[in-house]
Formats: sequence, C-alpha cells, structure tokens
Amino acid sequence: MPRKATPISLTEEDRATLEHWAGSPTSEQRFAVRARIILSAADGQPTAAIAQRLALRTATVSKWRTRFARHGLGGLEDAPRPGQPKRYDEETEHLILDLVSQPPPAGQATWTAALLAETLGEVSVHQVWRVLRQHKIYLQRRRSHGVSTDPEFAAKAADIVGLYLDPPDNAVVVCVDEKPSIQALERAQGYLRLPRGAALSGFSPRYKRHGTTTLFAALEVATGHIKAGHAKRRRRREFLDFMNELIDEYPADQTLHVILDNLNTHKPKRDRWLARHPNVHFHFTPTNACWLNLIEIWFSILSRRVLRGASFTSPRQVRNAIDAFIAAYNPKAHPFEWKKQKVYQGGLHNTYAELCN
Repeated sequence: MPRKATPISLTEEDRATLEHWAGSPTSEQRFAVRARIILSAADGQPTAAIAQRLALRTATVSKWRTRFARHGLGGLEDAPRPGQPKRYDEETEHLILDLVSQPPPAGQATWTAALLAETLGEVSVHQVWRVLRQHKIYLQRRRSHGVSTDPEFAAKAADIVGLYLDPPDNAVVVCVDEKPSIQALERAQGYLRLPRGAALSGFSPRYKRHGTTTLFAALEVATGHIKAGHAKRRRRREFLDFMNELIDEYPADQTLHVILDNLNTHKPKRDRWLARHPNVHFHFTPTNACWLNLIEIWFSILSRRVLRGASFTSPRQVRNAIDAFIAAYNPKAHPFEWKKQKVYQGGLHNTYAELCN
C-alpha cells in the first residue's frame, strides 16, 4: 500500500511568499522550484503528479513536502554542511600581522606576500593575501605626507579653511599658484599591434625636449572656474602680470581674497602692488602646507588629463593644449568642497577636498 503524502496547509502570508518566489524572475531557481512543489502540494496534488509535471524525482518532492510541514518556510533552506575544517585560525592572523610590522630579512627592502609566507613556513601565500586585504594593508603602496613646522600653523590654517567654509559677504575667494617648467616632450605614441591581434596603447620611452613653459592659474572657490596665464619664467614680474589680468576680470571695487603659498615671488618685504590694490588681500598657507591651497587639486587634474604621456613639439603646443582643456573644463566646472572639519599639523593625509556633485 503506497505511503500517504504529507499534507500541506498554508497561511495567507506563507502563500504570498511562495507565490513571490515561484513567479519572480529574480528568485534563485532552487527556491522557485521548492515554492512550486509546496504550492502544488497545498492544492492537493499527489507527489507523483508534482514530480512528473516539474520533471523531478518523487523523492525530491517528498523531501521538501516533509521539510516544509515540519519547519515552515525555514525548512526550504539548504541544510548546513560541515565543509572542510579550518586550516588557519586567529593565531595565524596574529603571526602574519606581527611579522609584517617587523623589518624584512637582510637583503630585502620590503615585504612581499611570498616572502611572508616563506618566513612563516606553513602558511600559504593566498592566506597571507587574505589577511592583508582584510586589514587593508598594501605592501607596495607608499603614502607621502608633509609636516609643517610653522609656529603659526593653526592660525593660518584656520584663516584659509574659514575662507573655504564661510567666505566673506560680497567677496571672491581665489586660489593662485604657478606650475613652473612644464616640459614640451616629443615622443612617439599610439597603438602597438601585437602578433596575436591584441592592441596596446602607450608611448615610446625615448623623447626629445623642446623647451619649457610656466603656467599661472587661479581657481575661483565658489564656482570652480579656472583663469590661466602663461609665461617663460616665474619671477615676481610674471606673477604680478598675471595678478593684474586676474583682477581685471572683476569690478574695480570687488574685494578679492587670494590664497597663496610662501614662494618669495609672492611675498616681498615691501609689497607696493598690494598697497596700490587695497581691495586685494593675500592669505599665505603655512610653511610646507601647500596642500591647503585648492589649486593644487586642479593641477593634479591637469597633469592626468592633459600633460601625462602627451607629445608636444613646442612650448606653444603645450600652452594651446592647456588653454583648450580649460575652455572645455570651465563650462562643466564644479567647486571643490572642503570636507575635513579638523585640520591637524600632521600632514596631507589629515585633510582633503573633493568635487561637489
């Protein structure tokens, strides 16, 4: 006499969940099949009929009917499997972290994952990488930072950050600096076709020098717009020529707060130019803290987008490329938003700015 199938009864909530599993295109196939089994069983269909319709073994249908009857929706989950026993424990993790904090063996300048595994003995390279990734330790990455020794660091930094976060009413804040000696390097570049059909882009390591040019740039903090000027040198004369061009962009009575670094061309002992322009106020970053000047971020963007790896046959080509980039950049410019609420004297990693979306 055949064994009687396990009866299935559903609550409204269980039926709604099972119907969602069975009909949703995002459901995992295993749960969709199990949901169809239970829904069919709840409608009174026999096990053999369900198995034939769903192309399953009768034992499979019987298994999930029984599991659901005993444990409800939780019974449709896969049963836990013991798996392979753990090969490494917390002690292994501590050994890796302790070793990586120590100097590498004689003759080695830095640790590698293979060297760590070899030194530890019975630890695989893959496990070393797992632990390092878990703790966000990157063996080859190096961070640079600058330490300011300026005794007035706090006051100067607070003054500049205050201009970023709460600029004066009816005033314009601009960050000014120069990028000197930009080289016009001519080098072959383009795509290299490999024998198997793949293509690589790059440039030849050989190059020819065609002179240099100096870029003066100003970033308007409120808008992110860039004003640039070019010169062959970066003396006080070229700096003041650029400042004259900059202030001509604004009304004669407009107050300008200009953020600068401590280059000697920016701050002579007697500044007659400032005396003739009382509406312009210079704010100097602390010593060795040029990272407080937001124009440095834009210089980094310029280097990545225009200068790095490019080929130029004259300084004029360099200047034209920079001007073309600025013309395309300004209509889409966003202000840099100062995000760090505290600025420490420790260095660059303690502060940052990012593009405002």
